[in-house]
Amino acid sequence: MRRDAVEATLAEVVLDNRFTIAVVFPVVGAALFVTSHEGLLPDWLAMNPLAVLFGTLVMRLPLAAALAPLIDRRAAAGLVAVTAYSYLIEFVGVTTGWPYGEFHYQTELGPMIAGVPVGLPVFFLPLVLNSYLLVGLLAPRLSTAGRIGASLAVVLVVDLVLDPAAVAIGFWTYGGGPYYGVPVSNYVGWVLSGFVAVTAIEYAFDADALAARLADCEFALDDFVSFVVLWGATNAYFGNWVAVGLAAALAVGLIRADRFDFAVFGRGSPG
Repeated sequence: MRRDAVEATLAEVVLDNRFTIAVVFPVVGAALFVTSHEGLLPDWLAMNPLAVLFGTLVMRLPLAAALAPLIDRRAAAGLVAVTAYSYLIEFVGVTTGWPYGEFHYQTELGPMIAGVPVGLPVFFLPLVLNSYLLVGLLAPRLSTAGRIGASLAVVLVVDLVLDPAAVAIGFWTYGGGPYYGVPVSNYVGWVLSGFVAVTAIEYAFDADALAARLADCEFALDDFVSFVVLWGATNAYFGNWVAVGLAAALAVGLIRADRFDFAVFGRGSPG
């Protein structure tokens, strides 16, 4: 099949299933996380690594469909570089405790090699991409340095939402920390790794082409909607209210960017 036909088919699948992908999957995911944590599911289903990986891949489909037409050689090289970097920094973190602080996985998130999930880029890279795209929509006139700095700030907020919930349900542990069991060192590490990843993305994509695609693609940040629903709900269950507030702040950003699209929730797009 031709590339443009594949891209069109993927976009059509996403458009036809926006509610299922952006709302149903994260709601079911949050329910499965909580019931697994409470011991209410059979062992074969509780925190099933393949189910976690599959659900994550499905929720990433809108982002993949949105960016697919922009993947040229430069963008592909940038994404490959960030992928390689994510494996490297995670392996260093698991084996040495630097730069995030001592931590280890308590749940296998799909196949693991040397203590690192094979699917790590599926978990990490979209968080950075979503942050970068949201900044591009909210502040399109920022300079390169300003865009990198603002994207890094959003990446940090994303991890302030993600890590408390992930620790609470037992994905990984730091052995304690002042922010819902997460140490300050983790966020220092995220500033470092996020800066490298955001900078690589900045130079991987053509800014004008990316802006045009964002303006034209209504579902480009549906994956971010899924993130807010999944981890906001999970944090709410465990009473991590600061994290819930930050998830709400991300939702406000998506609404202001006109990307917390109510078509996702079952209503057709205007016009």
